[in-house]
Amino acid sequence: MILFDRKVDSMKTPILDELKKLTREKPISFHTPGHKGKNTLANWKELIPQIDLTELPGLDNLHDPSGVIAESLKLAAKSFGAKETLYSVNGTTGGLYIALAAITKPGDKILIQRNSHRSIYNGAILNRLDIEYIYPNYNKRYGLFTGVNPKAIEKKLKEDSNIRAVVITYPNYYGICSHIKAIADIVHKYDRILLVDEAHGSHFVFSERLPMSALEGGADLSVQSIHKTLPSFTQTSMIHVGSKRVDIEKLKSMSSLYQTTSPSYLFMASLEIARAYMEGEGRERLERNILFIEELTEQLNEKDRIHVFTGDEEDKSIFDKDITKILFAIDGIPAPKVSQILRRDYNIYLEMEDDRYCLALASLMNEKRDFQLLKEALMDIADREYCHQEYSQAVDIFKPEIMLPIYEAFYKSKRVIDLKQSIGKTSAAFIIPYPPGIPLLCPGERITEGLVDYLEFLMDKGIEIIGLIGYNKEKIEVID
Repeated sequence: MILFDRKVDSMKTPILDELKKLTREKPISFHTPGHKGKNTLANWKELIPQIDLTELPGLDNLHDPSGVIAESLKLAAKSFGAKETLYSVNGTTGGLYIALAAITKPGDKILIQRNSHRSIYNGAILNRLDIEYIYPNYNKRYGLFTGVNPKAIEKKLKEDSNIRAVVITYPNYYGICSHIKAIADIVHKYDRILLVDEAHGSHFVFSERLPMSALEGGADLSVQSIHKTLPSFTQTSMIHVGSKRVDIEKLKSMSSLYQTTSPSYLFMASLEIARAYMEGEGRERLERNILFIEELTEQLNEKDRIHVFTGDEEDKSIFDKDITKILFAIDGIPAPKVSQILRRDYNIYLEMEDDRYCLALASLMNEKRDFQLLKEALMDIADREYCHQEYSQAVDIFKPEIMLPIYEAFYKSKRVIDLKQSIGKTSAAFIIPYPPGIPLLCPGERITEGLVDYLEFLMDKGIEIIGLIGYNKEKIEVID
């Protein structure tokens, strides 16, 4: 009895087929990765798969570097202004697990932004850390969560001597930067450690026209997604040490614990090439594209109905803004609709859209033509498209009632119920609009009516919600 056709089934390659289809269409990329499909110092077409190798003699070992990898790490540390640098081939997610484990021990408490990436929460589960929250400012004028007030961090540190480390996201997903130097000064005043999730800021150190890097601001540790804003492969990141407060040997030990024992030489070479490229032509391209973005921003803001967010002088939580993250809205058109039109009619792919804003993530690898086509497309859309737009005003969703520590809730027995029947119960799941991957609800937190209403609003606007269950995302896991 033949259960399936082995020959036919083995020939199916749905992922590869879709990737080939997309590359044939040659879309204009305003999303990660930062290389935008272009070569820099190496012709990857000629090198892959030949250099996909293992720890052969002369190639060194990421878990005990003493040769070419050790030399490469020293060069990276010098370029990024670090005392020491480690490669993370498990992305910034893996890098944050490593960094958190290096500066804490199980049972410690950390202070984090409520709008941190899911990887921070996962790191707390893995390391059995208690979480205390600091909340970003909500800017009602623009409908955005902006920066973190340094004085609010100081208040928390004064009140709770059990907080071991402070974890800040810098910049946030929209390119908004808190006052990192003031935060670092406060954290160090109370003899705590500052870890910065700098996933979207690896390019800062290469231009004086961009915000200061986290290390320049005084961070003890920063983790950067090199692949997001520099020309490196997806899943390639770096961990940078900025002070003597970090136990280097413990950091290296945790790196070996959390990273694969078969680290990719393609990834390590990609990190090295991105760093080397930025020491020459890459820096020049970055400066050129910053000028293109400034011109684009000015022209779009002169157009009726188009608004590019450049900051708000009245909002003191915004210390700086990364111009390469082009955050815009068109009056009368929901952001998911704008993004859909850009893909369908103009072959332009954006990084993200929420209910109000679209995010075009530019890098040094974009061409002048990309910015020109984006401008023409948005002006065309503003001239010919209009529909009623409803905005959310859910400003209190980031302040949950914690019923159980996150690591306890994660391992509790669970059951699945309808979302509408979950009000008042304790969540067993992460509920995350994606992108950007920032949880609205975490395990151990109470589900409120306002949260359920907001989730339904987001889904109605076409925002993908990870963590909900069912064909129509109508169910949720709760603590049994």
